[in-house]
Amino acid sequence: MTRPALVGDIGGTNARFALVTPGEFDLHDIETLPCADFSNLDEAVRAYLDKVGSKAPKEACLAFACPVHEDEVKMTNNPWHFRKSTMKKTLGLNNFKAINDFTAMALGLPHIAEDDLVKIGEGGSEAGRARLVIGPGTGLGLAGLAPSQRFWIPLSAEGGHASFAPTDDTEIHLLKWFQKRYGRVSIERMLCGQGLLDTYQALCEFEDEKAVLETPSAVSEAAGQGDKNAHRAIMRFCKMLGDVTGDVTLTLGARGGVYLCGGILPKNLEFLQHSDFRKAFTNKGRMEHYNASIATWVVTAEWTGLLGAAEALHNEEVS
Repeated sequence: MTRPALVGDIGGTNARFALVTPGEFDLHDIETLPCADFSNLDEAVRAYLDKVGSKAPKEACLAFACPVHEDEVKMTNNPWHFRKSTMKKTLGLNNFKAINDFTAMALGLPHIAEDDLVKIGEGGSEAGRARLVIGPGTGLGLAGLAPSQRFWIPLSAEGGHASFAPTDDTEIHLLKWFQKRYGRVSIERMLCGQGLLDTYQALCEFEDEKAVLETPSAVSEAAGQGDKNAHRAIMRFCKMLGDVTGDVTLTLGARGGVYLCGGILPKNLEFLQHSDFRKAFTNKGRMEHYNASIATWVVTAEWTGLLGAAEALHNEEVS
């Protein structure tokens, strides 16, 4: 009997693990563990294997919300760090792949069902063309996906750390507010959970009103209950995401479609659908028609990253 392989999708807050038969995509024993409960990756893996009662795997592909191109991996939004070569020995693995979390998201797209996609606006997709995956959560991830003769080729990127560019007076004021607090302002600084909360706090300050909400989820909830500044914050968040997504779509030439992932958007679909996201996505001057013809979807599948890790395990285009 083939020993199951370990796949994982590890962000700043949670580590999601599953087992899968190598070469297949039927995930089982899926568990989510809080990263804060463990000092490093190996502790979390062993806790997971103990919890599901599995023998130690000989193969693993784990996705991380940080750069993974060097042997030393340092998580961006949690304190875990390790060397891939050492971790392979520590876990007793014959085959160990560490990939970026949005590389995993991209690779998971061909394995999700159509009913796990919610279309935002008009547009279509062209077969055999590059796709874009982008989404806010603890940070902002993005990646591309290109077809080849045998395997999907992931295009890993750290574009969330590019500089934020305002497009109107409100965003110029927001940029100055963020600069005063953080110094350099990246796209991710604006378009993540903390960025949503900060935007709410800034808008309250602009109106000389007290900011009473303390978490991103509280902002979303209050927006749904009619709180003016919370609603303005989440609608502005969606609009800025449209600006950024449209820019990256042009840069990549993502004629194969745009897929919106991450932890924030599936919980705020109604806001996104009624926001200026799509207007901002297409507002690209002479290239407006180019973007208007490209479809944008929200991915609601819960385990896209785990499916992508399963794809990467034996994908020859993924080192």
